[in-house]
Amino acid sequence: MLVVAALGGNALLRRGEPLTAQAQRANVKVAAESLAGIVRAGHQLVITHGNGPQVGLLALQGAAYRPDEAYPLDVLGAETEGMIGYIIEQELENALGHDRAVATLLTQVLVDRNDPAFQNPTKFVGPVYDRKEAETRAEAAGWQIAQDGDKWRRVVPSPSPLEIPDTRVLELLLKQGVVVICAGGGGIPILRRDDGSMIGVEAVIDKDAASALLARQLGADALLLLTDVDAIYRDFGKDTAAPIHELTLDEARQLDLPAGSMGPKLAAACDFAGSGGLSGIGRLEDAEAMLDRQAGTRISIHSLNQEVADSHPC
Repeated sequence: MLVVAALGGNALLRRGEPLTAQAQRANVKVAAESLAGIVRAGHQLVITHGNGPQVGLLALQGAAYRPDEAYPLDVLGAETEGMIGYIIEQELENALGHDRAVATLLTQVLVDRNDPAFQNPTKFVGPVYDRKEAETRAEAAGWQIAQDGDKWRRVVPSPSPLEIPDTRVLELLLKQGVVVICAGGGGIPILRRDDGSMIGVEAVIDKDAASALLARQLGADALLLLTDVDAIYRDFGKDTAAPIHELTLDEARQLDLPAGSMGPKLAAACDFAGSGGLSGIGRLEDAEAMLDRQAGTRISIHSLNQEVADSHPC
């Protein structure tokens, strides 16, 4: 089975933790143990990850040095892909006892220059601030900001991913049995010029949307969106809250989840499930169990009961 596993931000950095290499490595080490289990179970594995806090921090560092020479977001996205990929690659190699090849691939992702996201930034990047500090920084740097929980953060454009030109390189690596880390932070956003050449653009692509596109282009069997919540909940936050374990594609599309939390994950899961694969949303430590339909929220075109009935006709 070919599995695309998308690591949520908590796999790299938990809310409130310092943005240090040590903190990120400690979290990745835990994630690597779970991911190694997927490989040991005999599955091919492609790993994606977020980069919101990291790309925002690099932007701050660049602006603090020489604001007029700060690198654009596409270049910072490439830097974070290399930085985070290195840590995941090394810890996963350690977890696997260095008996499998692991590689990080900087991944370009094509977006539309006319995407309305460029006029309506929504993607959170960088550290969190109280409102006053966020407004002061935004005024000085020309940022746009938005509320993130009880804090405030910088927001940047997040256009929809259209195509991953580097898929053919990924396929070559997978044919050689390589565990691949790619499309970090949603990949490096690029535009196609009129003459067919490519150029980077100032944006950060949603990691889950890019992961769903990647899984479709690779013909993956499963997409796992790994976070710190064990499942999607019906009536979340109420006394009647209950986890939802199985959803058909139609049932999943009818759910109305917050755009700032599970909404994008559900949209990505539906996007991939529509191609015929299994989508799972749940905790990192439950990754293997989700593949066995024993944990998380699983989304597919048909329910598990329907699949059993189809395979055992009366």
